[in-house]
Amino acid sequence: MSKVRAACCYRGGNIYIIGGANSAGQAAMYFSKFARQVTMLVRGGSLSESMSQYLEDQIAATKNIEVRLNSSVIAVEGAERCETITVQNNKTCSTEMVSASALLIYAGAVPRTDWLAGVVERDAQGYVISGQHLMLEGKRPTGWTADRDPFYLETSVPGIFVAGDVRHRSAKGVTSGVGEGAMAVKLVHQYLGLF
Repeated sequence: MSKVRAACCYRGGNIYIIGGANSAGQAAMYFSKFARQVTMLVRGGSLSESMSQYLEDQIAATKNIEVRLNSSVIAVEGAERCETITVQNNKTCSTEMVSASALLIYAGAVPRTDWLAGVVERDAQGYVISGQHLMLEGKRPTGWTADRDPFYLETSVPGIFVAGDVRHRSAKGVTSGVGEGAMAVKLVHQYLGLF
């Protein structure tokens, strides 16, 4: 969404942001310029665990930003757009339904791929490496068993594909993840057609 459109759509509204890292904090600062209220919903018990101190200080000094720690969204409702959300306190399990003009998600920058260790190649941050990124100096990855180079979204194991934010050097975002998912399905069919 463009900045101009975002300012028009959410001016004077109540914006909720899921996330507690720098991207969520930067979004909160941006939307606070024209929203009536910006509320950050942070699953953890502190911003300090995942956010730069300068940004945490800016958020604390901004009157129309509220930070709700130990909070999760458990329901979103609305006919044509987001109208209400239900927020749960993760410590007490109490819930509260609140009016919301928008719910923005800025979470999940850390890939949860530990379960793939030793199965497929991952980079130092845990993102799954695929396609041309597996090729080092024109050579196929160690242990590669196929008589061809890896397909675009294929991992270091022939026939295992990756799509979305967890992929090394992905564009990050829902639309690119959906597009890669569709492409992965096509590549699976192409792979199965080899047999």
